[in-house]
Amino acid sequence: MAFPLRRSLIIFVSVSFLLFQLYLAFIQPLPPLLQNPIHLILALAVAILWFPLYRPKENEPVNKQYQRVGNIIDGVILVTLLSMVGYFFSQAERLMNRIQYLDSLLLLDYVIMFATILILLESVRRTIGWNLLFFILLFIAYLWVGGFLPSIFSHAGTNLNHFTDLMIMGADGIFGAPLNASAGFLYYFILFGTLFAVCGGGNVLINLGMKIGNNSSGGPAKASIASSALLGTVNGSAVANVTSTGVLTIPLMKRAGYKPEEAAAIEASASTSGQILPPIMGVGAFIMADMIGVPYSEIAIAAIIPAAAYLLSLFILVDFISRKNKITQLSREIVIDTDPILKRLYLLAPMLLVIYNILSGTSLMYAALSGIAAILLINLFRFKSRIRLKELFETFLEGTKQVAQIAIPTAACGIIIGVVIMSGLSSSAGDMIADLGSGGLYLPLLITGIGCILIGLALPTVAAYLASFILFVPILTELGIAPLPANMFVFYFSIIAQITPPVCLASFAAAGIAKAPAWKTGLLAFRYALVGFLVPFVFVFKPELLLIGTPWQTIQASIILLIGTVFLVATVSGYMIRPLYGVFERGFMLLCAILVILPDLTTSITGIVLGILAIAYFMKTKDKNRGTGSLVEA
Repeated sequence: MAFPLRRSLIIFVSVSFLLFQLYLAFIQPLPPLLQNPIHLILALAVAILWFPLYRPKENEPVNKQYQRVGNIIDGVILVTLLSMVGYFFSQAERLMNRIQYLDSLLLLDYVIMFATILILLESVRRTIGWNLLFFILLFIAYLWVGGFLPSIFSHAGTNLNHFTDLMIMGADGIFGAPLNASAGFLYYFILFGTLFAVCGGGNVLINLGMKIGNNSSGGPAKASIASSALLGTVNGSAVANVTSTGVLTIPLMKRAGYKPEEAAAIEASASTSGQILPPIMGVGAFIMADMIGVPYSEIAIAAIIPAAAYLLSLFILVDFISRKNKITQLSREIVIDTDPILKRLYLLAPMLLVIYNILSGTSLMYAALSGIAAILLINLFRFKSRIRLKELFETFLEGTKQVAQIAIPTAACGIIIGVVIMSGLSSSAGDMIADLGSGGLYLPLLITGIGCILIGLALPTVAAYLASFILFVPILTELGIAPLPANMFVFYFSIIAQITPPVCLASFAAAGIAKAPAWKTGLLAFRYALVGFLVPFVFVFKPELLLIGTPWQTIQASIILLIGTVFLVATVSGYMIRPLYGVFERGFMLLCAILVILPDLTTSITGIVLGILAIAYFMKTKDKNRGTGSLVEA
């Protein structure tokens, strides 16, 4: 396909996608076994068109022969997808009325199953990469060879009939609950986020964050944290945050005296917060609400205190680093210029409308649609700074591409979910971890956290959360942990994995902007976000932090978390009143932090008392400065 033809097809498929989703929203929703396949087919077509089979590397001459072959293969895939639309419409009544695993299958069902899986896996490779592809293939192989494995992982295996039934004929495979969330409301939220950013709202949030950092110790770093957190409330992507705000904040931090790797690590850690920060969290949080069957507003409200603890830890951290490395005054001298904000605050109205609708109980679909309508209406009356129709349309096309990049891994995770359900893998793993949990929850939680991180290293956040959900949440709930804390636990660790080496795209993106060593940045971001590893353990033992309990219990748990956070930040930064010297002083503050956050009140009080005594000692010895040192070197 020549480029103009591909461009025309992108427009045609994207507009068809929009019309289909508007039909679902304003005319009538379709049965899941018709709605979800059509949604996925449109997403696959978008991905195939945006990500051709043959893509020459930068500065590499185009090989016409390879390009022609690639275009032919892409054309065959698109024709196959079109025929799949005909299959699902023509077979809709049979698919909805048949009894899964009992009614016989048609030859056409097998053909469509193979076509769906092959095109889905190829789209995963093109849009997400090889990691997720290998991960899914591993699960498919496990389902087929399970009967030959050691008894602890052994299962009855499958056959072609059951595999086909599982993958495309019911709600436990590709077209299951995760993809239903993509078709039901994620499409609209992703479009809202892209339009909101382009129409000025994103820039206002960045500028507000930059103003917060003015005239304070570590000002540019605090500006980075605030702007990344605010922008993250609408885009939910750590890498997108880094590329949007990092180009502004990282040079400012370097001018203030932060080392390149410090500036990049701060930006990467801050950008990660957008996915856990209410009121509009990352896509994974919306899927969490759908998977556990609670209103999204309940998830957002429960996430307030943990997210605040994470952000507060970063603010304290950069302040301590600034004071330790004596760059406080220089930070204050840097003036962060922004366009006047007050006269642009009206651009935040769509976001506020979405938040209001979510909290008032409106469906997520209509909350997002109301925000989109508000953006378009406001833009219509911005006579001097109106976004032109052509730019709006390009934003819509970009938003549709982002939809495909979410829908495809979401559907692919349906394969993993189906395999885990059919093989009983979660029960086997649960039995092993439950045995370890006979002595308490600490070891099972640690194993689960490590498991989520390992999965998150290979997968994007949405896929990592879904895989962790199906593998680990049943285990945690079996150990007596309530569904909300259990889900939040795996959600947090799936996100933290995005800045954990060796695969930490947000850290590497920030390092590129800062011209800093990538690995050094990744390891430093891991340290800066250490409190992110602390918070999930705390709210499992103290669900009051998720607003489960009385107000007094929540206040008490929040105070204890705050104190523990300060002590932990002192350990990481090497500063408390004055620089901390040697392993002993840092180790003592770490001990205090651990004691404070342990669930026993007596232990917490002991940690607080020891911490206060340490602070008193640091104050007394403040004038006996034995050098400053650098956080990276310390």
